[in-house]
Amino acid sequence: MVRLPPTAALRAFESAARHLSYTRAAEELSITQSAVSHQIRHIEQLWELKLFLRRGRSLRLTEAGHVLAPIVRDFIKRLSAKLAELRPGDDRSVSLRVSLVQSFAFKWLVPRLGQFSQQHPSINVWISTTDELIDFSMHEVDVGIRLGHGGWSGLSEELILREYVFPVCSPRFLSRIMPPETPEDLLRYPLIYRHSQDICPRWRDWFRDAGVEIKSLPKGSKFPDTSMAVQAAIDDFGVALARSAHVQDDLATGRLVKLFDVSSPSNVAYYFVCPKGRESEPNIRAFHDWVVEEAVLGSRAQSHRVTGG
Repeated sequence: MVRLPPTAALRAFESAARHLSYTRAAEELSITQSAVSHQIRHIEQLWELKLFLRRGRSLRLTEAGHVLAPIVRDFIKRLSAKLAELRPGDDRSVSLRVSLVQSFAFKWLVPRLGQFSQQHPSINVWISTTDELIDFSMHEVDVGIRLGHGGWSGLSEELILREYVFPVCSPRFLSRIMPPETPEDLLRYPLIYRHSQDICPRWRDWFRDAGVEIKSLPKGSKFPDTSMAVQAAIDDFGVALARSAHVQDDLATGRLVKLFDVSSPSNVAYYFVCPKGRESEPNIRAFHDWVVEEAVLGSRAQSHRVTGG
């Protein structure tokens, strides 16, 4: 059996991985920076793994850190949500349970969720993530945001966001290499791959749409899902094939740059779904309207960056 560290150590690791800073993690957790460093060192010794690398003043995750951070984050969120559910005396009696894929939750929904809470403080949103299609009749879920083709039986559905993919990398990575002049040049650079079996376009699809014939792809680092692949690109691992919905904020803030004006459209899209007959419930309607508005705003901003530069 793998020995598990104390919850406090896991929280320190999760916070430091999210902020890429021991100082900001300490501020968030109301402890000292040395305490954060001690907790993470305890995990590294316990698991015999290096989780962070320090380069001067910057902190970055190792590949092991990239793999473990979302797992620890999901564990903490699930535990916190379940404890809140079981704890008596919660005066926020209205809860809305939302199910969606982990990468979309991490890169799109959660960073925006504070705005919804400000507009609707009485609605307590509970997030659960899964890559499987849940059965609403078997799970305690009110609404979902699904990636697929639509046409699900027994559900009210609305297409909210179409998706396409394109290559991205960090400005630091781009400054260290000779910038590629053609899509074919990317075959000479370290590419970042996903080894999950999903239905989104892959590197071969993008190169095909860019007019590049390839016999074999170069080797590169592999990550379980899109959010980790994108984070690896932010941390200068190489060039990732990003899904448009996942990098809106990273492109806007300059953490990532888009390479070439070539995008592969996905044959799947994001849908807002809920059981038929419940779509007019006030809390579901409020969440639906907010999600749709955020999707429209994000699509407009992305279109402006693509066409306006």
